[in-house]
Amino acid sequence: MVHATPSDITPRALYEGRRAWLKEAMGGLAVGALAQALPLGAMAQGAPAAVKRPGKLAALPGGRSAVAGAYVPDKLTPYEDVTSYNNFYEFGTDKADPAAYAHTLKPRPWSLSIEGEVGKPLKLGLDDLLKLGAMEERIYRLRCVEGWSMVIPWVGYSLSTLIARAEPTSRARFVEFVSLADPQQMRGVRGAVLDWPYVEGLRIDEAMHPLTLMAFGLYGEVLPNQNGAPLRLVVPWKYGFKSAKSIVRIRLVEKPPRPSWVKANESEYGFYSNVNPKVDHPRWSQATERRIGDGGGLFAPRKPTLMFNGYEAQVGQLYAGMDLKKLY
Repeated sequence: MVHATPSDITPRALYEGRRAWLKEAMGGLAVGALAQALPLGAMAQGAPAAVKRPGKLAALPGGRSAVAGAYVPDKLTPYEDVTSYNNFYEFGTDKADPAAYAHTLKPRPWSLSIEGEVGKPLKLGLDDLLKLGAMEERIYRLRCVEGWSMVIPWVGYSLSTLIARAEPTSRARFVEFVSLADPQQMRGVRGAVLDWPYVEGLRIDEAMHPLTLMAFGLYGEVLPNQNGAPLRLVVPWKYGFKSAKSIVRIRLVEKPPRPSWVKANESEYGFYSNVNPKVDHPRWSQATERRIGDGGGLFAPRKPTLMFNGYEAQVGQLYAGMDLKKLY
């Protein structure tokens, strides 16, 4: 991996202060308020009908989202697959381990701290977080770096809603996410698969993009433990490991954080990890993917992988002028 300096990988706009993107974030809050006031049909033309709840956990309804790209037209992955086929190494490395062992996770009480380069550090309990923004339903594609994918109806609000409340300073150019790492609750943390706690990071403009979601639920209910309860990140144009689960701390920082998978093997995992069918993983092609739930198991027909996971129209401008093979 070629190491770049922050000035190499940060757009010039980020050096011009925080006013523009903070204004955009606050604008997103206004959009959320507007969405609550509008009839459902006016908020997201072409959005699918309400997702049927599985009736497994507490309800967490979400209104229609006005964010561009919030709804993909793909067939939903069945709830049973979404909740039984997971990567969550804090509970084990097998896909079935999270569903088998995550019952030991205690999603309440829970608190999230926001610190670092902010004017207003915050420490919020789960109930405060749930009330912070208008809950929206968004149907996103999820693409794993391993070559499989899902389509999931999440419930949450734009991460920018939360970050804006902490009043980032002009030095806040990156955002670090730290997950819970409790060996008593998480059997996988007792091993050395990764250097715990799990850490991920985004550039500030990625974090403030309206599509970047702080998710509290899926399929109209609160998050199952194995899917990252009680709150997780969802960045739909990046490989799934960028979407940190069970987050306990968010730090706004001046220099790029060092994500867990980059630290574990930086020759295979880059900081950006944007879905890109033209940039293969060193051990397999990324040109196609296997959609979980479509039938056929490992032998199911593969789908072409879309640039930025199909969100190029919404996020491509974030990477204008960047060498996406070098900065993978």
